Amino acid sequence: MIDYKYHIASLVAVFLSLGIGIIIGSTLLGNDALIDYQKQVTSSLEEQLQTLREANEEIQASANTLELNANTHKQFEKQVLPILVAGQLTGKNFAVVQLNGIGFPPELTDTIQAAGGTVSSIVTVSEIKDEAGIMADLQETLGLSMAIGDELYKILAGEISQYLAMGDNQQVIDVFTEKELFKFEGEYGVFLDGVIIVGGSYQEEERSLKMDIALIGRFIEQGLLVVGVEESGVLASSIKEYQLKHISTVDNIDVVPGQAAMVLVLGGQQGHFGVKSTAQQIMPDWPVLAEEAAPALEADTTLDTDE
Repeated sequence: MIDYKYHIASLVAVFLSLGIGIIIGSTLLGNDALIDYQKQVTSSLEEQLQTLREANEEIQASANTLELNANTHKQFEKQVLPILVAGQLTGKNFAVVQLNGIGFPPELTDTIQAAGGTVSSIVTVSEIKDEAGIMADLQETLGLSMAIGDELYKILAGEISQYLAMGDNQQVIDVFTEKELFKFEGEYGVFLDGVIIVGGSYQEEERSLKMDIALIGRFIEQGLLVVGVEESGVLASSIKEYQLKHISTVDNIDVVPGQAAMVLVLGGQQGHFGVKSTAQQIMPDWPVLAEEAAPALEADTTLDTDE
């Protein structure tokens, strides 16, 4: 967009220069032709300035209208979402595993609850900077076999998934928590219908996804539905790596369409949804609307036949 403030400031400077020029020209030269020319230029510049002011006012009015419409749409979406998702996840229970270092929007759990589901547990996993040091501490405390790299992450992922599913290995979990590797909230050892992996990063430097991949693999081995999600504004996306593990993904969990897509995916639909290049479409097809439309179509067909 054109920087109108810059142009206005430039025109003011030109006016001042012309004014000074007129004074100097009339005083020193007394040239009427030069003065007339300067007046013409001044008049032209005044017209341009007025045009810019009018254009600026129009753009500002348009921007205000767009902002008002956007806020209205957002408010409408928030009010309609609970109605749309109601009953989609009735009786289903999920765990959330966040690996992005910043958490997730509260709307994630709110939407699952509005759909009739439950988030029984939340696990926060920190990025490991010193693999060898962590493994040495775990070996000394727990007697675990020494491993680094992918093998270390498989061990940690196994302990997390075991704790979520069975609620045991408390001693191991206590050590992990003390080392600030994990933070656990909620209820464990309860039946899970699926796990939501929250990835992405707001750091320009990409974080390691070794833990993400190890956890996804472990949950899949347990027969759990795994969905990878992230916010639309992350600087480093995890979605492409998640898709390599053949799980469904949603890349805009911070907005209503992403939250609705997540509910449908947790309900059994498959695919990659959102607004980024890794998405197949914005949202899955809405099953309830399709089911409700079918009887109406049948009624119309019957009516036509009778006629």
